[in-house]
Amino acid sequence: MKASAFDYARPTSVANALQLLVAHGDKARVLSGGQSLMPAMNLRLISPDVIVDIGDLSELRGISLSGDRLSIGALTRHVDLLQSPEIAAQAPLLTQAVAHVAHPAVRNRGTIGGSLAHADPASELPACMVALDATIIVRGPAGERRIAAEEFFTGTYQTALSPQELLISVELPLPRENAACFFQEFARRHGDYAIAGVAAQATLQEGGFSDLRMVFFAVGDRPVLAKSANRLVNVAINPLVLSDASRALGEELDPQDDQQASAAMRRHLAKILLARCVGVLLGRPVPNASEPV
Repeated sequence: MKASAFDYARPTSVANALQLLVAHGDKARVLSGGQSLMPAMNLRLISPDVIVDIGDLSELRGISLSGDRLSIGALTRHVDLLQSPEIAAQAPLLTQAVAHVAHPAVRNRGTIGGSLAHADPASELPACMVALDATIIVRGPAGERRIAAEEFFTGTYQTALSPQELLISVELPLPRENAACFFQEFARRHGDYAIAGVAAQATLQEGGFSDLRMVFFAVGDRPVLAKSANRLVNVAINPLVLSDASRALGEELDPQDDQQASAAMRRHLAKILLARCVGVLLGRPVPNASEPV
């Protein structure tokens, strides 16, 4: 199947791109890497009247450090994140996660901005942004907005981005002292969509956690910042504490049944991920606190 007919525009600046989005509104779609947009168009899941190709806007590409923030341009490709020494040093969670994004051909073209704007609930990068407490910067006719990642994702393929706005960049706070991270997902094959996954950013303190942002993906309609992880902060971690957090996580999550897995399976896998995350971050074996399905 092929995409329905559409007009094509290639803006020469961010201002020009915004003019096109204002003119065409929700009849336009932004093309950055095209790894999600083009398959959806070919399957006729969406049929925009106009494609606004921002791929030539070099001002939206790149990784830079400024003060206590790490800035990533929206057109920075997955492969650039994977190979960046700045990302490896300041946001190693992203380095770990991007290695699980699809396959090399997709990582060579796909962009961080495209992934975040697409907001697939099984996608790795949205969960990482929430775990890292990122700020997503968007620009529209009314000016620039800074949106906390936790508030940016509003549902399945839905975000706080309006049709007349463009995602410009992402800002990450630099890691605290004694920071640690963990990423893992369950998928049928490496590169497939996740069945369940977790991205976590922690601050370690005397064999425990003074802070822990544990974000689960593919278990709801958006990344889930687990409130149950708060039960693991500022306490001595033992099997009883872990079991209590695992039980609370099971009650907190609301996964759906689909052709990949049942809701019960996803909930079970999330509990396994919680136990593995805690064990790896603390550098010691932790009993599996997940309950049987």
